[in-house]
Order: sequence, then structure tokens, then C-alpha cells
Amino acid sequence: MALSDSKASPNRIQCDDGLYGNDENALQKHVNFFDRNKDGVIYPWETFQGFRAIGCGIFLSTFASIFINAGLSHKTRSGKFPSLLFPIEVKNIHKAKHGSDSGVYDTEGRFVPSKFEEIFSKHARKNANALTSDELMGMQKANRVPKDHKGWLASYTEWKILYVLCKDKNGLLQKETIRAVYDGSLFEQMAKEKASSRKQA
Repeated sequence: MALSDSKASPNRIQCDDGLYGNDENALQKHVNFFDRNKDGVIYPWETFQGFRAIGCGIFLSTFASIFINAGLSHKTRSGKFPSLLFPIEVKNIHKAKHGSDSGVYDTEGRFVPSKFEEIFSKHARKNANALTSDELMGMQKANRVPKDHKGWLASYTEWKILYVLCKDKNGLLQKETIRAVYDGSLFEQMAKEKASSRKQA
């Protein structure tokens, strides 16, 4: 995180995704792909549709829709009655940020460039701009908060799915791919590639 200039007001913190207070932060952009009808709420069937759109099978898409929505819904609907439809409110997605993560999103859902670069400066050993499966696991272990078992599980699940779906032919998860998942552009790209391959089939 960096200030826009040395004399900047403390209320105008400059991050990679703009000034605090903008309508949409990086974490919201990350999840917006799964808001299929763009109404600001993500239901389990939209999560399922989103995972199917990026090429996941029915089993993984079903698991993801249950795991994600059941885990995040009540956190984004704080102060409201629980809903058996398990909706996730995009505007409050920062409230669902789990522990034992990389810290690339701050508590308000903004992208922190220094934390992103830290992933590679600390954990990329074989390739400066990519991570192996073992390096990913090492990063997760380094980020673990003691006794934060839910955070450990959430982090493992997120990175495992990303690695399985997006590793290259050499088994590496490239830096540009990880950067794209943080701003949500990766999902749009994967969906377009999947749709294109269906047309060619």
C-alpha cells in the first residue's frame, strides 16, 4: 500500500485499485464474475454456473457452490436474518475475508501491491515469476495463524483449485495468472476460452 504523495491526507489512501471509497474494490472485482445477473447478490446456483463457465466439472462446481456460499453468506449479511438461500452480498464481501491468507487484500478488500510481490520474493525459488505446487504449500503454511483451522481450509481449497485449473505444462502457477485472479479478470478470460473451445468442437 502506498500513499499517492507524501502530503496526502490520511483519509485518501492510494492502493492499486484506486482511492478508498470508490464504488468497487479489488475483492469485489474478484467475485463479480460469479454474480451472473449483476444484481449485487451471488446465490449458490450462480456460483455453480460461474464454476461451470470456467471449465469446472459438475462435482467441483457443486462442491464450490455449497462450500463458498454456506461459508460466506452469513458474514456478508451481518445484522440480517440468516437465509436458507445462502446469498453473498458483493458490497460486503470484505467482511468474509478469512484468516491465514496472503494479505494481498486488506481489511477493506483493497489490493496491496507489496503483499502481492511478497508472495514471490518469499516463496518463489525455482522461478522468480511462478510458484510450484510445493512452493504454494509452503506459502500457505507460512501464512497460517495458530488454531485458525477454518482459515487453513479456506486457503488450501482456494489455492488448490487455482493450481489445478491454471498451472502451466511445467506445473507452474504463473505470476500473471495469480495477479489476474486477484482482480477477477482471470475468470472472464477462462470463460471466454471455454466458450470458444465449445464453438470449435
